[in-house]
Amino acid sequence: MHHKQVKYILWALLALPLTACEDEFIGRDPVYSIDSENYFNTPSDYEKALIGAYDLLQPTYLNVMLGEIASDNTLAGGESATDVIGIQQVDDMIHTPVNDQLDNIWDWMFAGVNRASYILEFQDKIDFPGKEQILAEARFLRAYYNFELVKWFGPIPLKTDARFSLGDETTIPRAPVSEVYAAIEADLLAAIPDLAVTAPQVGRAPRAAAQALLGKAYLYQEEYAAAAEVLQAVINAGNYSLPEDYDGIFEQSGENGPGSIFEVQYTDAEGAGFGCLQCSEGNVAVGFNGIRNYAGPVFDGGFSFNVPTQEAYEAYEPGDARREVAILDIEDWAQQTGATYGTGYEHTGYFNRKYLARKGDSNIGDQNLTNPNNYRAIRYADVLLMAAEALNAIGQDELAREYLNRVRRRAFGDTDHDISASGDALRDFILRERRLELLGEGHRFFDLVRTGRAADAIEGFQTGKHELFPVPFQEIQFSNGNWVQNPGY
Repeated sequence: MHHKQVKYILWALLALPLTACEDEFIGRDPVYSIDSENYFNTPSDYEKALIGAYDLLQPTYLNVMLGEIASDNTLAGGESATDVIGIQQVDDMIHTPVNDQLDNIWDWMFAGVNRASYILEFQDKIDFPGKEQILAEARFLRAYYNFELVKWFGPIPLKTDARFSLGDETTIPRAPVSEVYAAIEADLLAAIPDLAVTAPQVGRAPRAAAQALLGKAYLYQEEYAAAAEVLQAVINAGNYSLPEDYDGIFEQSGENGPGSIFEVQYTDAEGAGFGCLQCSEGNVAVGFNGIRNYAGPVFDGGFSFNVPTQEAYEAYEPGDARREVAILDIEDWAQQTGATYGTGYEHTGYFNRKYLARKGDSNIGDQNLTNPNNYRAIRYADVLLMAAEALNAIGQDELAREYLNRVRRRAFGDTDHDISASGDALRDFILRERRLELLGEGHRFFDLVRTGRAADAIEGFQTGKHELFPVPFQEIQFSNGNWVQNPGY
């Protein structure tokens, strides 16, 4: 089977329906159309429910795009200063609790948590071979969604191995960040032994995905020794590598390759519409990133959001092959190819090339919403850099440099650009390298925040406020005073 066919939808015609209404927290979701108490009777019921839990990865396109725009890497762009006002406000750090995009991230990630918890709520109903793998994937997914929620919103409600239900918002507190991380760690530690080293199907989580996410959770809490241990377990297992051709890993031919530990699978096999962006089986961000009014080879057009800044372009050293992969210089490209394009709002001349619409997909429905570019959620290079950061923090600079320089040798194609620094200087190089390696992939804002560097890098960032995003206004209202808004909002 061609790997594109193993997208979630196609294991999944029978998946739990994701309706346009599934867009509010707790209980105001329509209850599943399946009689949930009487549902889990066969192995295939568990498989279908698991597909339903994976399905909410596809809407994380918004987390990736908005996280990049919140950082110093890109500007909002679009057509005008009012084009998707919620995105513009996050870019300018003037967002409020009334913001459709932040509302979507909250709702869609909680829908993912709820779907994973649905499986775990009924984990003991029947026994069958392979159940442990399914439960482990459900725990991984719940940890993934909760990690997104804690990064964006800080304290969040938790409910162990049960779905949220109507009324919970007035009684369940927002758990402190430390408790949220403890829940994430517990899910991942339970999942790791039962996850297959090689996932049973392309797109499902292998063991290393849970180990890498656990290492990242430790890193975010500055638990460096624990992070180093679990990240080194991924590296030392030897199941992943850095493909020499950095460019190739972001093309369709490079999907689910040896440098990719976990990818969100997308397909162009179905149409989609603006009425239910979370229903799209395509990568919606790719059309949003696209070149406005583009006519020319290789790429397809789009809405010109998420445009890299001049400063981000200039952050790369001469000879670093990653710059031309991460950032398309449209004037240079037009001169080379005769392509024509329009300029949108905040036009910088640069586009987010890793996740830019390519020619050759089926363009069913609204072609801007159905691009098949997978999101490389956890890359081996990211694991190497996280391990380097953790090792440097516990005084193991020699190995930290080795991991950092593996990433740099691919970027430059030589050893002449190896870093020989130690201590705090080495930490600075590692953090800079994260930006250069991962530009366009949605990590930068959260890296700046967790290292205390956001206020210096992001215009308008207020310390003590903008480390977190506001809980959606209506969630605070629904909670009847149970939940207090994040500081500064």
